[in-house]
Amino acid sequence: MTLSLTFPGQGSQAIGMGKELAENYAEAKAVFDEVDEALGQKLSDLMWGGTAEDLTLTQNTQPALMAVSLAAFRVLEKEGLVLKEHVSFIAGHSLGEYSALAAAGSLSISDAARLLRIRGEAMQQAVPVGQGAMAVILGHDFATVEEVANLASQGAVCEIANDNAAAQIVVSGDKSAIERAIDIAKSKGAKRAMLLPVSAPFHCQLMAPASEVMQEALSSVAISAPAVPLIANVVAGPILEVSEIRSRLVEQVSGSVRWRESMQWMLDNGVTAQLEIGAGKVLTGLMKRLSKDVTSVNFDAPAALKAAKSLWT
Repeated sequence: MTLSLTFPGQGSQAIGMGKELAENYAEAKAVFDEVDEALGQKLSDLMWGGTAEDLTLTQNTQPALMAVSLAAFRVLEKEGLVLKEHVSFIAGHSLGEYSALAAAGSLSISDAARLLRIRGEAMQQAVPVGQGAMAVILGHDFATVEEVANLASQGAVCEIANDNAAAQIVVSGDKSAIERAIDIAKSKGAKRAMLLPVSAPFHCQLMAPASEVMQEALSSVAISAPAVPLIANVVAGPILEVSEIRSRLVEQVSGSVRWRESMQWMLDNGVTAQLEIGAGKVLTGLMKRLSKDVTSVNFDAPAALKAAKSLWT
């Protein structure tokens, strides 16, 4: 079995995520404590007892999801998972790339938490609230959605932000253009096209100011080569060099998340199993849509441990 690890992004968050791990494993509790200390905030209290509204603020969501992923990863390590021995590739959806890099030893957990706090704040501040939007288009292939985006732009920004699956693509940009894209997509027979409940237009050129912030933030952080290759969002292929990791993380803020292509690259290079580490089952579902032949499992709570361990034992 050739195993890949994937780490979820924004949209997978839920109040209570990771609490069972912290209550049952000292290794997991230590991760949440480290993130709290790095941020100077009891983020874990917000995650387990706060409101969904506060958790959904992107500056909270991003480090919180990373914390859950790393807590889960530390539990798997305790249970015998050895990255270099058992895993061929890693990948993370948007902010999940930071989780993947922390798991692979490229970033410390504290640095990943601080970077994601900066990233979340910068992405939120890049575009005034209400001026940008994102929409998911279901039922059209990439070429059709690309055509829709071009027709909808009309001098404004409308770009593909997330190529998640063959018929699940997200566009991002100026709100007026995104609303036009919804209408055009429906006129072309989309199964569904609707606005997403997000606070900013992520992964499009409107995020350029946030890219500049992240370039500065990443320039002063210690980064090591990952233990196994990272399949990077913006190139949908493997990277290992530290200099490229820095540049791709900067590009990723305003660049498209090429998830479908990234997962297809893994399949083309022998991956037969995916273990999604962290909150929710979004990436597990996307992989199952791409290939019925891949074993895809999510691990985010003690009850899921047996299924997770079956992928490498």
